[in-house]
Amino acid sequence: MKKKLFLLFIISFSIFIASCKVTYRATVLQFKNYKISDTIQVSKTIQSLVKPYKDSMQKNMGVVIGHADKLLDKKLPESSLGNFMADACFKMAEKKYKTNIDVAFVNYGGIRLSEIPKGNITKGQIYELMPFDNLLIIQKLKGNVLQKFLDLTASQGGVPMSGMTMRIVDSQTGKKAIDVLIGGKPIDPDAIYNVVNPDYVANGGDDAIMLKNIPQISAGYLVRDALFDYIKELSAAGKHITAQVENRVTYAQ
Repeated sequence: MKKKLFLLFIISFSIFIASCKVTYRATVLQFKNYKISDTIQVSKTIQSLVKPYKDSMQKNMGVVIGHADKLLDKKLPESSLGNFMADACFKMAEKKYKTNIDVAFVNYGGIRLSEIPKGNITKGQIYELMPFDNLLIIQKLKGNVLQKFLDLTASQGGVPMSGMTMRIVDSQTGKKAIDVLIGGKPIDPDAIYNVVNPDYVANGGDDAIMLKNIPQISAGYLVRDALFDYIKELSAAGKHITAQVENRVTYAQ
């Protein structure tokens, strides 16, 4: 009898549960009078475990890899820091990809230091300058597509570039790139140019939509590694970084 009653209870309870509908209601949570601590207490055990790695990292980042003869700064439409980085990408892309490069660009927003002081340059400074793992990409652009990209850079106030010069002019439809010279010659709308960019831009970043669907040539070579290799080559030749403003990008009067 007890077994029958228990079985009847189980069946009745199951039917009751099945007939219930579970609903969820959003709740707004508000936090007041909270404080975020500016210090984190770490146990001595963890500190002792981390210390060897921390010391090794600090030592590695403190290694001097080159020397700047003057302060390198970040400005628009052109700067010494931007020219240094664009030249590094231009020259190291030619060596890495074993091909002629016509022009190289560096996206302005990707430069994460406002300046590098005169004097020794450490490995850590380059990581701070370019902390992102952006790849150095080559795209073969027809001149008329490159012109569209240059007009975009003009609308942004210019970007670091190497291998070319241009002027920015105000027009009824916005800022445009004029008097474009690539390798000292006027841009040819029908010619094909080997153009170097970070993959972020080549993939359409910074509104570079005209580049998004163009095939890319990549060797998995980081922009940051191009900077390291360029400085290494200069140092091996007994040279310092001497980048300066050269009127690569100017405003039309």
